[in-house]
Amino acid sequence: MTTDFETIEKEKIRSLHFPKADVLDDKQAKHERESELNRALALGNLEHSKIKIFFEDDLSKKVVETTVWGVTDDRIILKQGSSIPINRIYKSL
Repeated sequence: MTTDFETIEKEKIRSLHFPKADVLDDKQAKHERESELNRALALGNLEHSKIKIFFEDDLSKKVVETTVWGVTDDRIILKQGSSIPINRIYKSL
């Protein structure tokens, strides 16, 4: 999966544009994404562990290695206030 994704620094996420469409169409895949993001939140808050987030903006697929500080109904919150819409995330490891 990682070969199709361009690495990006978390500081550049604020300048990205995200379409409204979900990158996943399978109900099971969406459920797995939700579980992975909740796990990433726990790791970020308890152990300050970084994880890789695979996502897509309006131009290409990207991956960022960062700490997840919060999860809302529609976004994940990263350090320094950056965020990524959940519907644009493929996976987090």
